[in-house]
Amino acid sequence: MAKSSADDAELRRACAAAVAASGARGEEVSFSIRVAKGRGIFEKLGRLAKPRVLALTTKHSSKGEADKAFLRVLKYSSGAVLEPAKLYKLKHLTKVEVISSDPSGCTFVLGFDNLRSQTVAPPQWTMRNIDDRNRLLFCILNICKEILSYLPKVVGIDIVELALWAKENTLTLDNQENNNQEGRETSVATQTERKVTAKVTVENDLVSQAKDEEEDMEALLDTYVMGIGEADAFSERLKQELVALEAANVYQLLESEPLIEEVLQGIDAASATIDDMDEWLRIFNLKLRHMREDISSIESRNNGLEMQSVNNKGLVEELEKLLERLRIPQEFAASLTGGSFEESRMLKNVEACEWLTGAIRCLEVPNLDPSYVNMRAVREKRAELEKLKITFVKRASEFLRNYFSSLVDFMISDKSYFSQRGQLKRPDHADLRYKCRTYARLLQHLKSLDKSCLGPLRKAYCQSLNLLLRREAREFANELRASTKAPKNPAVWLEGSNNAGQNGSSADTSTVSDAYSRMLTIFIPLLVDESSFFAHFMCFEVPALVPAGAPNVNKRRSGVNDPDDDDLSLMDPDGNDIKPDNTSVELGTLNNALQELLDGIQEDFYAVVDWAYKIDPLRCISMHGITERYLSGQKDDAAGFVRKLLDDLESRISVQFSRFIDEACHQIERNERNVRQTGILAYIPRFAVLASRMEQYIQGQSRDLIDKAYTKLVSTMFTTLEKIAQSDPKTADIVLIENYAAFQNSLYDLANVVPTLAKFYHQASESYEQACTRHISSLIYLQFERLFQFSRKVDELTYTIAAEEIPFQLGLSKTDLRRVLKSSLSGIDKSIGAMYRRLQKTLTSDELFPSLWDKCKKEFLDKYESFVQMVTRIYGNEPIMPVAEMRDTLASF
Repeated sequence: MAKSSADDAELRRACAAAVAASGARGEEVSFSIRVAKGRGIFEKLGRLAKPRVLALTTKHSSKGEADKAFLRVLKYSSGAVLEPAKLYKLKHLTKVEVISSDPSGCTFVLGFDNLRSQTVAPPQWTMRNIDDRNRLLFCILNICKEILSYLPKVVGIDIVELALWAKENTLTLDNQENNNQEGRETSVATQTERKVTAKVTVENDLVSQAKDEEEDMEALLDTYVMGIGEADAFSERLKQELVALEAANVYQLLESEPLIEEVLQGIDAASATIDDMDEWLRIFNLKLRHMREDISSIESRNNGLEMQSVNNKGLVEELEKLLERLRIPQEFAASLTGGSFEESRMLKNVEACEWLTGAIRCLEVPNLDPSYVNMRAVREKRAELEKLKITFVKRASEFLRNYFSSLVDFMISDKSYFSQRGQLKRPDHADLRYKCRTYARLLQHLKSLDKSCLGPLRKAYCQSLNLLLRREAREFANELRASTKAPKNPAVWLEGSNNAGQNGSSADTSTVSDAYSRMLTIFIPLLVDESSFFAHFMCFEVPALVPAGAPNVNKRRSGVNDPDDDDLSLMDPDGNDIKPDNTSVELGTLNNALQELLDGIQEDFYAVVDWAYKIDPLRCISMHGITERYLSGQKDDAAGFVRKLLDDLESRISVQFSRFIDEACHQIERNERNVRQTGILAYIPRFAVLASRMEQYIQGQSRDLIDKAYTKLVSTMFTTLEKIAQSDPKTADIVLIENYAAFQNSLYDLANVVPTLAKFYHQASESYEQACTRHISSLIYLQFERLFQFSRKVDELTYTIAAEEIPFQLGLSKTDLRRVLKSSLSGIDKSIGAMYRRLQKTLTSDELFPSLWDKCKKEFLDKYESFVQMVTRIYGNEPIMPVAEMRDTLASF
């Protein structure tokens, strides 16, 4: 038989290490064994049992306390290291049950009385064989008996069978332990002896129930001496003994007859006495029954009176409470019906609102017993409270509408609130908001009393404040434009003379974009704050509208719009914060109200954008970046009008800039209608200046806007250039060469840092190379037409006939070759000089001539080298000027 894991010393040391690592001090591992954990239903579903290790540990106390015993469940971690999983105290072990559904008998359940959830089936433990199961159960019972002095209930296993197994295997186990543990320390041997002694004690307790029966049977069998195989004789003798015993019993009965007669006489006398006593008891019982009925009647009447008294007392108390609920305090009634709404009286008005809200809520079913709802007094009082509510809401709404209007009219009539000539005034609504906060709690109570009254109040507030905001924006924008120093003449970029364009673009127009940035810096935070204040002041259940980390937004000044002292958090009448489940319910209504609050102010922003465009259209780039930066700081679901305003401003700036680009394209296309143009076109260098200035103005995410402008402008420039070049075929390549070269030279630095310009730079480079190739080829063929025409004819024939037959073709003989060489190469210096002068004459830019002449010499030398190779291959050793000599001749020019 394979060695049991209970004898595995390595396993026991691993368990001890895991227990020590868990923080348990003083625990000794008495027993450890590998098991499989399952829950029955999981095996039916196809899940595998989990490998576990069960370890029995004991903790001995040195301070007079009782020793403790534990059952630890350990599992294997990902690194195959044991770690604690569960801990059970053996003092709570009440039952050990072997599962009857397992035919092997190796599965059992340990029942504890302190499990948190008794509805969850306890885990099932499965051993490898019956011996391992018996060893574990025997060890558990041993520890319970030795340390805890009790034995749990054992179900599904025969106690006698377990005891006999323990008796048979104790000696074997001890021998195994002695053989395996020879050489161990004395302390380990002592512990083993203590375990063996404990096992014998439990064994004696287990067999105590069957031992008495065995001793009785042995005593009976010892009275008879017989050999093996005398069972029939023994049975016959037992029958004889039984007959003799019955005969003795009958004889004894016959001898006791006189005694029986005396007993019968005594029984008759006792029966008569009992009959008399029974008659007396029936009489007494009848009297007692009548007495009990009288007492029960009296108690029933007393109980009824007591119940009636208690009910009357409770009814009086409930009626007193109901009357207290129905009573309207005189001071609250006066405040609700005719009180003043001055600031000094607002505390009393708020208290009256809180009482009214609470009184109405107390008369509703959740807070009032349903049996009281239909009482006439309750109905009348509810109607009275409704009248009070309607009266108060009407009075408060009318007061607030008039208050908003008068407050704004007062500010509009005072010119010191607005920007004036020579002085830009930042709008300051601190005093306005402070006065409005006085009535913030009143608005919250009005919402709880009648939510429909908020619509007209919100509309009145929006209409009044809209007048103030539009007046502030108009005065600020007007003064901002008047105080900004900007060039009087707008810059002209792509038309007129070169000097005019250069001078027009050199003027500093940064003050224009600074003015626009200042407009946004002042008013965007103001509009966001007004939106946030309006949302909370008018009791919209939406999150905070001020975005965190908005770029370039000035911090609020101390004491002005400080959110820490803003008493606008949503609260119920009892002072508790309201946390709505769905904060986006009123977002659409809020955005509609904000549209009415801020509508019309966008016109002043548009006026600043149009003014800046007229002074310098390129400042649209800076304004677009500034707008984009503010737009990225706004939330998508809050302050909707402010985000829409920024979107509209960005769109307007883009439209204005596109308008400028379209006008520039029209200016470029006007060059096409000129009769004849030579040299570098005017818009090529001007575009370089324009692109440099545009790159200086880029801010934020304006790169897409600039790249689209580059694409449209350069595409128009190249298209116009091609059309101008096609108007005169003689000078077409020269026009393309000079203008593409000028484009590359002027945009070299920008193309290294701007990907879009780099793409057009490479396109211009390719077109430049193509134009150079065409122009140089035309010069070479013009000067050496017969030479290279002869070469072309030979090349064409090589595809149709053999090379040896070419010298015999008409016009391609050796004589014809000598004639062509003489006419083309005699006076080669003059021919190359003529080609040099012709190339120099065609160019209007001296800077391009050296590079073009080098290209021309290289191209001519390549063609001539190919010609020499052809002559050598076809005509053999026909005399011809060597390539080296031709190279030296070209080098002299």
